[in-house]
Amino acid sequence: MVILEEKDILKRLIKNDSLFNMIGVVVKQYDILPNNKEHIGAYIEYQDIQELRDGFVEELSDTIVDWIYSSEKYKEIKKKLVKTGKSEASASQHISRKAKNKFRANKNSENILIQGQMGELLLYHFIQKCMKAVPLLRKMNIATSPDHERFGADAIHFKIENGKNIIILGEAKTYTSKYKFNEAFSDALDSILNTYNKHRSEVGLYVHEDFLDDEMNEIAEKYLNNTLKPVEIQLVSIVTYNELSNINKIDEYSIRNDIEKIIEERYRNYDNTKIDIIKNPILSRITYIVFPVWDLKELAGKFQKLI
Repeated sequence: MVILEEKDILKRLIKNDSLFNMIGVVVKQYDILPNNKEHIGAYIEYQDIQELRDGFVEELSDTIVDWIYSSEKYKEIKKKLVKTGKSEASASQHISRKAKNKFRANKNSENILIQGQMGELLLYHFIQKCMKAVPLLRKMNIATSPDHERFGADAIHFKIENGKNIIILGEAKTYTSKYKFNEAFSDALDSILNTYNKHRSEVGLYVHEDFLDDEMNEIAEKYLNNTLKPVEIQLVSIVTYNELSNINKIDEYSIRNDIEKIIEERYRNYDNTKIDIIKNPILSRITYIVFPVWDLKELAGKFQKLI
């Protein structure tokens, strides 16, 4: 039996600083329930008055390998490939191509392009970067397995904080211009509550399968058997949506200021009566991530071309 400590989990976190060099992140208390905790606003960064759009999609696409394979699995596959006669570089290329093939294979239809999975990939990174939690299950490998046609949660991560075992359930919602923000946010709330209500059965489906390494499998088993103590569930919901508001492209400061005001307004204008914490007390532990994108469909198209 392996006893994991907080430092062991922190060592498993991926390095995604280069991706977040392309993302502006504002963590603070916004005017939305629960208002006693911090939530997140995010956007594609600017350099002077130029949006770093291409850099963002390139960095994001480069992380598909991290999403699909843990560092241990990656090293194992690479070692086997090198033994077959590949160079280190060609082995890395092979794994990257295989990962992107898995990514493409999970598309539900051409109509949604790749935008849904793009949102899930962002969710994966935000949970690791901002919540310091590692994947307990890797959704992509489950979703592309021929024996498993469905998987509920977009992310199930784990961390240890101040001696407490924390399971983080995440949902990603990505919407083009035909949706209004408030409708998208309400849909995201419904989705994360549904995930919370069903997550134990989801975890139970994949224990003892090839989707978890030994240490994470042990954690999942303990969680299901109610021997993982103390334990706490937290929720994360990321809403990536198509923003239509104008911003003043005078300099970096004015651009960031305008975008941050837009994010604040989106949070402030959402109807708090739709966030029923009394009926659903788990919502007191939710962290929202609001990510406006200008011309989201075009961005998703750029991303799709890279994979």
